[in-house]
Amino acid sequence: MSNVSGLFKDLTTIKKARNGRLASWDQRGKNQDYWEIPAGESITLGEIEGPGCITHIWMTSSCRRVKSPSILDPKLNASAAPVMEIHPALGVIWDDYDPFYYRKALIKITWDDQDTPSVLAPFGDFFCIGNCYPGNFSSLPFNVSLKPEEAGRYGAPCSVSCYFPMPFNKKAKIEIINENDIPFILYFNIDYEMYKEPLDENTAYFHASWHRENPCDGWGPDIQVNSPEVNNVTNLKGDGNYVVLDVEGTGHYVGCNLTVKHYQGSWWGEGNDMFFIDGEEYPSLNGTGTEDYFNHAWGMQRNAFPFFGTIVHEGDTDGFQVSYRFHITDPVRFEKHLKVTIEHGHANHLSDDWSSTAYWYQTLPTAQPIEILPVEERLPNVPKLPERKLTQPELTEEMKAARSSYEERWNVYKPAREEQFRIKEDKARRESRLNTEFAKKLRDDYK
Repeated sequence: MSNVSGLFKDLTTIKKARNGRLASWDQRGKNQDYWEIPAGESITLGEIEGPGCITHIWMTSSCRRVKSPSILDPKLNASAAPVMEIHPALGVIWDDYDPFYYRKALIKITWDDQDTPSVLAPFGDFFCIGNCYPGNFSSLPFNVSLKPEEAGRYGAPCSVSCYFPMPFNKKAKIEIINENDIPFILYFNIDYEMYKEPLDENTAYFHASWHRENPCDGWGPDIQVNSPEVNNVTNLKGDGNYVVLDVEGTGHYVGCNLTVKHYQGSWWGEGNDMFFIDGEEYPSLNGTGTEDYFNHAWGMQRNAFPFFGTIVHEGDTDGFQVSYRFHITDPVRFEKHLKVTIEHGHANHLSDDWSSTAYWYQTLPTAQPIEILPVEERLPNVPKLPERKLTQPELTEEMKAARSSYEERWNVYKPAREEQFRIKEDKARRESRLNTEFAKKLRDDYK
């Protein structure tokens, strides 16, 4: 046995494994290296036969609704790289980006022969994109890379990565469920290892689930935070706390991301974290404040570190904060049951909008089916501009002709563009099958 220790000690040991990858690369040898995920459909990115372990997931995406007839040929432009969809040139193309598609799509991962997924979360929130509002950050298990000109936008395209190891003994199935009414573009690389020997029976499987309370059930949102009336209310058993995770089984909790939309205009983070392990009546792990749980103090700071930090700061938004805390070196272990909770304001007096993604490992089978809110209850609350009431002036003959020509061109352009979407959706369905077939060939060759 090696005496080498440290975070990267596995790099010093030769192991018997074979690498594989599921990817959206154009298997025709062309350069359409992305899939068009159809509206209202679930697409399997691939199935991998075990034993094995997913070691890295990288993705980038974009979602837009066609608003006008572009001056570019719809068929020729469909064969070009989709950069116009990321940076619509002024007057060349007009696509209206769906600001909330990060919550309209789900990521779903099922391990072995289970009939229930172990990972089920909104696509964006799984990768720490809270409220569909990406922010640049780098932690040990997750990172988001956002172009500067895309910052500060709901639904902004970016790249995302996950480095949590995800072992499986029999099979891994990764799906994207698009509950939107329009398709979206997805590039992806899912790297994994294959092993010849079965995994140890004590192997813990990766899990992730999303939760939201909108609003949290507060008893005094009209009473100022940190006022003596609030601070003298007791809460020893965590009654009414926001629940990050409530799970049965044997395993360990490894962290979460949390999005809080605050409405009082004061301070949202005065609530304590409380962990209830294996059915205890009183929490054995008690915190001192929400910002303290995320390893900040005196409010939230603008930083992003390997295990904790801010992704989006409330001072840079319309009043919401996205934070993360990963228990990589200090996992919270449980043998029968774990309940992770946080007060929404001291003694739960605030009525804010909270949402979170919890990450944990546990042995199979997954004891409780993971549930998800319907799409309409996942959408973020955002400010809305008042509706504009426009009146049209009297049109000249040239103006009438221009409008008529525009409508005629739209009637030709729109179905042509839609046809290209359908072609790319069929490509995604076809390459979904090819990904699974290719993964099986790799597996068969390595047995």
